[in-house]
Amino acid sequence: MEYPESYELIFQAFGAEDDVVTVRLTARSGAGGYPVYEDETGIVRAEISDRGEVRMLASGGHQVLGVPLLARPLSQESPHAH
Repeated sequence: MEYPESYELIFQAFGAEDDVVTVRLTARSGAGGYPVYEDETGIVRAEISDRGEVRMLASGGHQVLGVPLLARPLSQESPHAH
């Protein structure tokens, strides 16, 4: 199966605009067998299924994992996908 190269993960930020993080496809797979995506820093990591289900993955100790409201696939033509 072919997966999108990148997603926008949208997290609800209380008292402010929603927080949007762009994650890109990596060569790794998660425990569920789906691809792992991560942001430029490598801190935000997520396994995203073919149905768009997101499982956040810890990238370090004592990390509190938020759950995104939405995982939106980005097309190659999208202006946000750089």
